[in-house]
Amino acid sequence: MNTSTTMSLSRRKFLVASGATGAGLAIGVYPSGKAVADNHLDEVNAWVVINPDESVVIRIARSEMGQGTLTGLAQMVAEELECDWDNVGWEYPTPRENLARDRVWKNYATGGSRGIRESHQYVREGGAAARMMLIEAAAARWSAAPEDCSVSKGVISHKASGKTLTYGQVAADAAKLAPPLEVKLKDPSEWTVIGQPKMRLDTVSKLDGSQLYGSDINLPGMLNAAIKAVPVFGGKLKSFDADAANKMPGVKGVVQVGNNAVAVVADTWWRANKALKAVDIEWDLGDGARLNQAEIVERLDEGLTADTKLVGNQAGDVKAGLEGASKVVEATYSYPFLNHACMEPMNATAKWTEDFCEVWCPTQNGEAAHAGAAEAAGLPLEKVEVYKQLLGGGFGRRGAPDYVAQAVLIAKQFPGTPIKLLWSREEDMLQGFFHPITKARVVGGLNDDGDLESLHLRISGQSILAGILPQALQNGVDFATFQALLPEGDHSISYSVPNLLVDHAMRNTHIRPGFWRGVNVNPNAIYMECFIDEAAHAAGKDPLAFRRGLMQDNPLGWAVLSAAAERAGWADREANGKHMGLAVCHAFGSYVAACAEVSVNDSGAIKIDRIVAATDPGYCVNPQQTEAQVEGSFVYGLSALLYGECTVTDGKIDQENFDTFPSMRMAHMPEVETIVMPSGGFWGGVGEPTIAVAAPAVLNAIFAATGKRLRDVPIKHSDIDLA
Repeated sequence: MNTSTTMSLSRRKFLVASGATGAGLAIGVYPSGKAVADNHLDEVNAWVVINPDESVVIRIARSEMGQGTLTGLAQMVAEELECDWDNVGWEYPTPRENLARDRVWKNYATGGSRGIRESHQYVREGGAAARMMLIEAAAARWSAAPEDCSVSKGVISHKASGKTLTYGQVAADAAKLAPPLEVKLKDPSEWTVIGQPKMRLDTVSKLDGSQLYGSDINLPGMLNAAIKAVPVFGGKLKSFDADAANKMPGVKGVVQVGNNAVAVVADTWWRANKALKAVDIEWDLGDGARLNQAEIVERLDEGLTADTKLVGNQAGDVKAGLEGASKVVEATYSYPFLNHACMEPMNATAKWTEDFCEVWCPTQNGEAAHAGAAEAAGLPLEKVEVYKQLLGGGFGRRGAPDYVAQAVLIAKQFPGTPIKLLWSREEDMLQGFFHPITKARVVGGLNDDGDLESLHLRISGQSILAGILPQALQNGVDFATFQALLPEGDHSISYSVPNLLVDHAMRNTHIRPGFWRGVNVNPNAIYMECFIDEAAHAAGKDPLAFRRGLMQDNPLGWAVLSAAAERAGWADREANGKHMGLAVCHAFGSYVAACAEVSVNDSGAIKIDRIVAATDPGYCVNPQQTEAQVEGSFVYGLSALLYGECTVTDGKIDQENFDTFPSMRMAHMPEVETIVMPSGGFWGGVGEPTIAVAAPAVLNAIFAATGKRLRDVPIKHSDIDLA
């Protein structure tokens, strides 16, 4: 039911009026479970709309970028609403609406695998409250007690009389009722929609081509813009000569954008981009232009042994433990800059006037896009509207509103004309928010029995928060750096080591950092899981048994690890001539593990044959989506392991397209078998936790097959070939 902007706007007008006209039902719910009426401005939770034609519109604030959050959230509302799933549709409410209603839909940001795990309570309460009001309206028609009525698939029944009414028939009456003060949610044992593999709400529109993305927007009188910003972060625009470009066909103007970019506006994007290449631009590249990859790596190497007080996890006395160890194991690993490389480049369409500004854009954070657009427009938030589109890839990149602000700044120079800004692939690659580069030195101490009693893991490298959210640092510490290595919480370390120190030597660069899918769990899982494997072999122990000895206080982590190992045939691997590797971690609130199997052909080339993955997200809303997320995350994670790398020359990112920043080919993709094993009692993420375990499991399997330890990502620089 996601339709055009015009239809969405007309439905919004309908919603505002529905309380007065009785044309339908719309409700919101407080976090405490208390429902409030549509005409209040202090509602803070999700909305359910029932139309007279029996259609159910579920309004989703979180962004859909292929991960299935849209369908998962709708399932949770529908579970409590007891509607017919076949009647369910959806729409995005706008951030301007959210602002006007005191953020009734709450958080618009989608990232960190939080879309469902942070929304589940209030969206389910919204569905439950709506169900109660609809039943009450039907009971009133029958002069019956609500408790004597029941509902199934949107049909309300009165047991004593045998009468029935549909949701659509009583929606108008329900809209006039006072919402319930107490809302009770179903026990998980009663769920019939949550936990089921329901078909995604966005599948058909994607298959038949009707689904619009930001780059598909086409408005009356629209012009197109291509842009080029200074290629070195921190640089500025000095001057530009547009004479040649202005004479080219279709060009409507060449404009400066902020203090660091030039854009060409033309009747088509191809003409705009061609003319952009004819603009003679002079840049002030700034201090960053003096920096090369070698200097960046040198700083990281220095940080591996430097004094630091940025501690993420500490127990016992690691120095004394290492000094008294029977055997000391040491290894150094590295992880590079990475680009999100979304298939759909950054884009936004803006229409600006002195009184109002409208923006159509794919964004992971509607409120950030709203704020960025308002600042660029020079207008208050209430005079700016952002219409979210489905994303052609996000992975963390579309959480920033830089491209939205650019579109508005260009549109301001063409008042009243819609301007669609589309980045070229090269611009998209150069102007990213990059996964931070890090290295790690890990030192472990084994006792006489081969048990790991001491561990020092030093991370040296860039801090994301220091680069883009310095206000989030805690006494100078970026705790996001320690994901999956913290003492407790959603990113706690998987192992109990008596003497432990995990610290960070912060070594920032001019390269703009960002939240790349899985964020710091990706390198941290490699650093920890590959080292644990090395320590197990140094102790002469089976890597699975070695891990079990360290996981006595982590039963859920052990459960997913042992499940993956058992399904993969770990115990019989040597007898069957299989080469396997393991990995486990706790991230984004979920417990995940992988067992990878590789083979070696006659020429010595490696083939990744199979990965068995196990995940415990607490509750699983849609098992099919969970499996798809695991499989998709492995494509992303293994692409980084095999090929992913961004390097710096004279301050500029070297990789400008997919020829130098490739992704995994289908021929190299292993068979993936996913075990979804929700244990209940908590809500974990799905999309990001699993990405991290594929790479270390494969690296450990490669060692099992070849005896070679590959410690630097990507492994394309090693002497290992892929079959």
